[in-house]
Amino acid sequence: MAPDWVRSAKRLCVLTGAGISAESGIPTFRGPGGLWREYRAEDLATPEAFARDPKLVWEWYDWRRGLVAQAEPNAGHHALAQLESVVPEFTLITQNVDGLHRRAGNRKMLELHGNLWRTRCTRCGKEVDDTRVPLPEIPPTCECGALLRPAIVWFGEPLPPDVWHNAEEAARTADVLLVVGTSAVVYPAASLAPLAKASGARVIEINTGATPLSDLVDCSLRGAAGEVLPRLLQ
Repeated sequence: MAPDWVRSAKRLCVLTGAGISAESGIPTFRGPGGLWREYRAEDLATPEAFARDPKLVWEWYDWRRGLVAQAEPNAGHHALAQLESVVPEFTLITQNVDGLHRRAGNRKMLELHGNLWRTRCTRCGKEVDDTRVPLPEIPPTCECGALLRPAIVWFGEPLPPDVWHNAEEAARTADVLLVVGTSAVVYPAASLAPLAKASGARVIEINTGATPLSDLVDCSLRGAAGEVLPRLLQ
């Protein structure tokens, strides 16, 4: 059933969350590994925290970048890259900021929450990729002299309007939506599956446990993304 839907899809949309990255050894944001020193991640990933102590925030992000740099894309990531190469219209929407999808080979991608390996100038707004680990200067500065910040959507900030518009359009026009490794509790990303379903798509959930979406979807496959996704391609 689900493999046939995926193989026959002309317009396939995929939504991924922290679960697929956890299989590569990256701690989930809300898990025990999300703690750093005596601070909660939620207390550091805000504009207010950055304004108060940019050095502390950048120390945390430099630590996170070091963790992510040691991780490798898993079989789930590679399966999604393979799907992109065979489906006529493919869109990957990810809530993850670790860049593992890109390293696996995905290019038709919308990063809802930004990218850990990109910086943005707080004055001129210029964004650049920076994959150095560790960063040689904390906090880093732009060539214009102003502070750089991580190009991440922090708590209290809206998603980039163009990225969110494209994500909604991809979900609305999909034949099939795969929802992979997401808790389905973070909005607005969690609204994409109901939108796709209401627009006529078949929705397939891949997760190790039940989520608030499980009763809505057409098919719920229990297991790790790295195990289930390759089977869908067979």
